[in-house]
Amino acid sequence: MRRDLEPPSGIHPLLAARFSPRAFDPSATIDDHALGLLLEAARWARSAGNSQPWGFFTSRPGEPAHERVVPHLAPSSARWATDAGLLVVTLTRRHVDDTQLLYSEFADYDLGQAVAHLTIQAQALGLAARQFRAFDLEGLTEELRPDPGWAVVSMIAIGTAAGAPPDPRARRSTADLRSAPWALPR
Repeated sequence: MRRDLEPPSGIHPLLAARFSPRAFDPSATIDDHALGLLLEAARWARSAGNSQPWGFFTSRPGEPAHERVVPHLAPSSARWATDAGLLVVTLTRRHVDDTQLLYSEFADYDLGQAVAHLTIQAQALGLAARQFRAFDLEGLTEELRPDPGWAVVSMIAIGTAAGAPPDPRARRSTADLRSAPWALPR
């Protein structure tokens, strides 16, 4: 598989500069205004039937909510995530309101759209975001007790990156994206 190491010119600079930091500056904070902008960006994401099936549990160091989240981090993510200025637990509502449907096949996809908007807004604010799933899902779900129909999906650490992006940054090629995962016709 060929890997493209640098983004081609022409894609938006925010997308080209995005990376998942391996460390965050523990002295950098995220104020209420920045948090509001991050959530506002997520709010404007597209969703199936305008259902907006996402929710975010936000916590910053020093807040009681942060102490509810941190104990559930896996050791591998606790090493760097606790230094982020903001931890966000992402949730999705998988049932469909006012219908007979018990499960929305689009809810997780729609949550991903909202998270993508939030991460690009973070980049626009000079922040970095790292999405992850290295946490105790059962324990965090028990701690937060989301309403019926809601499920914890992932977490995002947001803050000021400590260090530069890795060099080089390997990505799958666009040719590879187009060729997988289906079989070619006979």
